[in-house]
Amino acid sequence: MEFHVYESARAACEAAGVLIAAQVTRKGDSVLGLATGSTPIPAYEMLVQWYERGVIDFDRVRTFNLDEYVGIDHKNPLSYHAFMQEHLFSKVNLRPENTHLPSGHSAEAGLRYDRAIHEAGGIDIQLLGIGRNGHIGFNEPAKDFTFGTHVVTLTQDTIEANARFFKSPDDVPRQAISMGIGNIMAAKCVVLVATGADKADAVYKTLCGPITPQVPASILQLHPCCVILADHEAGALVERESR
Repeated sequence: MEFHVYESARAACEAAGVLIAAQVTRKGDSVLGLATGSTPIPAYEMLVQWYERGVIDFDRVRTFNLDEYVGIDHKNPLSYHAFMQEHLFSKVNLRPENTHLPSGHSAEAGLRYDRAIHEAGGIDIQLLGIGRNGHIGFNEPAKDFTFGTHVVTLTQDTIEANARFFKSPDDVPRQAISMGIGNIMAAKCVVLVATGADKADAVYKTLCGPITPQVPASILQLHPCCVILADHEAGALVERESR
């Protein structure tokens, strides 16, 4: 596991963009695992800029997103479908048929998504954020790690964290469909970006704590190619431990 600390949140996010761009440059038909939320936006902005300059080409790239809310229309501006259209899909030459987000609220929907990832050859590089409680995707703290794409009931902590995007906490969906821990661990490379002081404890437990489903991201200690990019605030406890 590699751990890198940057002077600013934007620099950490842009470093993730560099790694994704390098992957696409090496392999034109790369399969990208993508994330939503405020954290990856600078990475997507960088990828768009490089596409506009002719540096990278997405024509043969395929994408699979981590998750989506259950019970929210894809055209709703607060859906992750809409987020990806706004920040990446509509701004580069990704083919619509090559972009995928999980959808539905059944076990069958999860199995279909897992099958599509497998048929694409697996994910080459998976971008992740991390929740305050250590969740990755919408894999919340639990008794066991979940392998495949599945429907999740969101914890109160996650609902509160996501409430900033909605008019009120009552409007935040209570369920999501998410890639499982097994999907994430099957990616050839994982890049996790963490920014802000409120992520410091989760980052510390991910890198330095025991591997436990109570801190879902801690499983990344076992991944053969995992890169964690943090700003000083998010990496503060790990930096203090290493002194």
